[in-house]
Amino acid sequence: MNKTLMFAAGAALAASTSANAALINFTGSIDYHNDVIYTYFTLDQDATNVRVWTDSFQDGTNFDPITALWNSTDGSLMDENDDNANINPDTQTIYDSGFALDFLAAGDYVFTVATYNNWAQGDNLSDGFAFDGQDPIALADWDQPANDVNMGPNWSVWLDGVDSASNPDDPAEVPEPGTAALFGLGLLGLGLQRYRRRQPLG
Repeated sequence: MNKTLMFAAGAALAASTSANAALINFTGSIDYHNDVIYTYFTLDQDATNVRVWTDSFQDGTNFDPITALWNSTDGSLMDENDDNANINPDTQTIYDSGFALDFLAAGDYVFTVATYNNWAQGDNLSDGFAFDGQDPIALADWDQPANDVNMGPNWSVWLDGVDSASNPDDPAEVPEPGTAALFGLGLLGLGLQRYRRRQPLG
């Protein structure tokens, strides 16, 4: 593999959001009261120091979150939490939420964030959430239970001690169509250039 092609392949790998047991942050915004944010993460080996949490409530600037942790292999619900601002008290405020896990086995997991009180409907992710059947209400118009109308739409999710993570709801994770197309064309061009160099001159 020539150096240019190796660089392009390295750039493609670097474009995916992953880390080795690092602190990872995803952010974004929701439009409706029944939107749910999904963050996927992997542990390559058993871990004793995993934390996943929100810090976006900001004393009422944004919506009050409910978080849940799921095993993505079978979809089973592992835990659900409404208020736990003790995961990272330096940045969390009263209604933020999350989990500090003394032990988590190697595997794939899903961390979900929903608006209070959009609880999980059952013990499996396939069972959905309480607001799934409701007509979407714009967050600016929704009077969130136990909070107020016009709660802010922004969310922030942190993961600590995981090996890799992704969140399709984070705008930074989704390349612009033009960027993705240009990147793909660039790789195709590099491949053709390499192919031509191997052809014997006629």
